[in-house]
Amino acid sequence: MENTPVEMTSPSSPPHGDDEIGDDARNPYASQSRWRHAESSAYAKYEQERAGGAAHHHHHHHHNGPVAREADARGGVGDLANFLNKSRVEPENPNGDERPTSMRFKPVMAGAEEARAATGHAEDAPAAESAIKASSGPPADGKEVAVGPLINYRRMEGNTWIGSVLVVVVGGGREQPFTPSLNLRRAGGEGGQGVDVEGVCLYSDPRNTFWRFDLAVEMGGREIKWEYELPGLRYKSQSKPRVNAFFVPAITESMRIMFHSCNGFSVGTDEEAYSGACLWNDVMRKHQERPFHVMIGGGDQIYNDGIRVQGPLRKWTAIGNPKKRRDYPFPESLREECDDYYLKNYIRWYGTEPFAAANGQIPQINIWDDHDIIDGFGSYVNDFMKCDVFRGIGGVAHKYYMLFQHHLPPPPSTYTSDAVHAAGGEEGQGVDPNQFMTAHVHPQITESGYINGLKPGPYVAEHSHNVYARLGARIAFIGLDARTERTRHQINYPETYDAIFARLKEEFTAAANSDQPLKHLILLLGVPIAYPRLTWLENIFSSPVIAPIKLLNRRVGLGGSFFNSFDGSVDLLDDLDDHYTARTHKKERNRLIERFQALAAEFSIRVTILSGDVHLAALGRFYSNPKLNIAPENDYRYIANVVSSAIVNKPPPAAVANLLARRNKIHHLNHETDETLLKLFDKDPGDSNKTSKSNNVTMPSRNFAIITENSPNNGQRNGGGPLNSHQVDQNHLFPPANGGGGAQGSQVSLPHSAQTNPAAPRPKDTRLPIGAGEVNCGSKHKAAIPGEHGTGSDGGLDVVIQVEIDQHDGEGRTEGYGLTIPALDYRGKKPASVVGSVGGGSRRSVRSGRSH
Repeated sequence: MENTPVEMTSPSSPPHGDDEIGDDARNPYASQSRWRHAESSAYAKYEQERAGGAAHHHHHHHHNGPVAREADARGGVGDLANFLNKSRVEPENPNGDERPTSMRFKPVMAGAEEARAATGHAEDAPAAESAIKASSGPPADGKEVAVGPLINYRRMEGNTWIGSVLVVVVGGGREQPFTPSLNLRRAGGEGGQGVDVEGVCLYSDPRNTFWRFDLAVEMGGREIKWEYELPGLRYKSQSKPRVNAFFVPAITESMRIMFHSCNGFSVGTDEEAYSGACLWNDVMRKHQERPFHVMIGGGDQIYNDGIRVQGPLRKWTAIGNPKKRRDYPFPESLREECDDYYLKNYIRWYGTEPFAAANGQIPQINIWDDHDIIDGFGSYVNDFMKCDVFRGIGGVAHKYYMLFQHHLPPPPSTYTSDAVHAAGGEEGQGVDPNQFMTAHVHPQITESGYINGLKPGPYVAEHSHNVYARLGARIAFIGLDARTERTRHQINYPETYDAIFARLKEEFTAAANSDQPLKHLILLLGVPIAYPRLTWLENIFSSPVIAPIKLLNRRVGLGGSFFNSFDGSVDLLDDLDDHYTARTHKKERNRLIERFQALAAEFSIRVTILSGDVHLAALGRFYSNPKLNIAPENDYRYIANVVSSAIVNKPPPAAVANLLARRNKIHHLNHETDETLLKLFDKDPGDSNKTSKSNNVTMPSRNFAIITENSPNNGQRNGGGPLNSHQVDQNHLFPPANGGGGAQGSQVSLPHSAQTNPAAPRPKDTRLPIGAGEVNCGSKHKAAIPGEHGTGSDGGLDVVIQVEIDQHDGEGRTEGYGLTIPALDYRGKKPASVVGSVGGGSRRSVRSGRSH
């Protein structure tokens, strides 16, 4: 079959398919008109009388009725300010409080300099002044690349692969001096000169312009290498590739997946001691050996915590009294400075090699976590999370998360304590025209790959973006946005879970009725869900015993960094509260797992979870109670949780990993489901000594994961031979023949036929391997051997966690630890399930075998 590029999306049309661009999915709490807060009928009349002219129509409008003039038609808002200030009276400050105050009752000001002077921030260098100074020389021609290209995978539509490329250039504003184009072509000269794709401007201000290029290519009978370049743009680095390439799998194959998380350093880390982001060198080596089709970011793709240390929040962080810190305002001047920090930090980090090379060559799918905003965001006490500063930085972080990680336009403006509330008694906040006087913001883009929350988050006043995509022939992907809606007592709204499961059922039903049914679902959760309990530590940190120490910490500094700089709680408590295994999230967690188990049984689809966050490697799993005697291949309750973290950040001390290993108990989700960590690590990487001899379950070393389907198109390898074709290490872990404990035995690897053999030996200690795919797991498993990884044909997933050998090795060399997650063959009754929503409401168990 001849493979040629299909039609590319133009700037004036939506991405491929039935997606649409418009305002229908905007925040329901926002004003019906984006301009209502800025331009009342009284002002429109005033302006017409003063100027005697007709209002200009702006391309952002999609409604009928009176049309507002251009927000910045004459270069400022002075006229609007004069009109509003005619009837505005500034009240006295009865408390004589000298702290910076909100600008709600101040005159409307067009410039940020006056706003800073009024709020006590005049000494700080603002973003606006930086932009003005930067533009004092020759104007930017819009052709110099600040960062990029960054390539994303978006979705499949039939036989069409759809993605996008993002490039950020220097300079911009309401109008752009140059519109770049991208040339897409098949590598090797096949298909001629290719297709030119014109850029779509997502966002532009005097500092930078964000250009998106929509890609759509037809998949064929074999894997295809595609090349793209951006003629007319220039790069600062001479070594930056001018032509980048990516790979699209054959239409009959699933994608080869690379997974990572925690892609940055915590504040205060000695980056040179860890050789920087060196594991990306190993990622690119493995990509050259056998290409990845998609790169999944599990959260913390960037660390923005420095905003409170060397950034504009350092003064706020230094305030010792938590109440004063909570009541501190977030005026427009501070928003500008925070906006500038996030922008510059993204440009710096996404331009850092070798991560930057991967950005341009391996299509990405990303979901954010707390460090993409600031450490612990969403898990502090409610009163503190609702403070102006946290709401402000949540909005700014969301803006650049949308742009850099999703290639979507941001909201027109983000939260400030100066903001005008939405008109008409609506909840939420109106759009602030001061934030885009000199900026262009593209209208909202709606795409079928997103399952958006029905209402805004509690602290980030935006809708969650949950991602659904098909990863080739037999693998589906769902990424849960577990940060936008998060509080200390919930992770996602019940309505969001309902929307996600409704979409999954729709997709699975359609696939089951097609000639290519789905066999695997990859579920991305930023935080591990099958993980050791730390409830005892939670109890200590939240007990009354801590209260006197906390008081002394506030007054005399006792305890130092043991308490965080935000709400004054124990510093580790926000990390513990983040966990699905935390006491406050237990019910929500259990219902979520039961609901995915029911989905797996209904469609005979294997669910596998990817998680990060904890800065170590591990492999947790849920499985049927051994008393039920169900092999993993037939067990819809068997869900592996691949924990891979961090690819860049430093690991925890060995003592912490060893403590977690000692806390690795066998837990009971319910009467039918158990859970624990697998003893995956048969040795430390290389000749290192990273863990105690008793710790085979947690690895405190930087890492990333690779997942490849054992495609049924590979044919019967070795006549359907064993999962491990090489010699079995007799001293490694596998189920003892007598079903007892211990890690040694004399069996060979279990053959494929064991998957349907209910009499297959099972260990009493289920922290040992419980099925054929787990036998001989670790460094000697076939999934860990490059030449054998993904070469089987049983439809299972080969998973290998690549663990760093030596942190001082700038090449980032790793050693692999592998296992195979079997495909699911379930043909029994529909399971007991959860009726109602995952996140709340009533719960009753259905024990009659009916579907939920």
